[in-house]
Amino acid sequence: MRIPFVSLTDRNTTDLLTPRPEPVSLLLASARIERLCKPFNRIPYDWRGDTLRRIRALIQAALPTVQESVKWAKAGSPGVPVWEHAGILCTGEPHARAVKLTFPRGASLPDPAGLFNASLDGKVRRAIDLPEEATLDGAAFGDLIRAAAAANERAQAARKSR
Repeated sequence: MRIPFVSLTDRNTTDLLTPRPEPVSLLLASARIERLCKPFNRIPYDWRGDTLRRIRALIQAALPTVQESVKWAKAGSPGVPVWEHAGILCTGEPHARAVKLTFPRGASLPDPAGLFNASLDGKVRRAIDLPEEATLDGAAFGDLIRAAAAANERAQAARKSR
């Protein structure tokens, strides 16, 4: 259920006393991410929602202080799950053939396990595409998440020192 945002200028003064539900933006991010996973599970078996849930659990296990949010929501799209720590760590985008995990600073991160398999030509970002039957090394992924958090912390410290 989408709750539209109603600005005060769109309502007449007698309507101001009518209680309104909270806008979507006030929902907890984790609940919003869980809601993003559910539409994929309406189909008898859709692996994308399950994949997003497993990725979310791996990220939370690797970095318990991670902040979750949903960004870039608009009328035709429920938004994209985003995990942050001193900046964006990664996004999780469900596509028709894969769930894409995009790391904005991925090109600067160590990847000894070779998890990055998409957007390899870019100078800054890297991505991991997970098709339906894909497996992901949880330990290596956790290392990648922690490395992304450390890179964000270094970049944040560098910005503050200027």
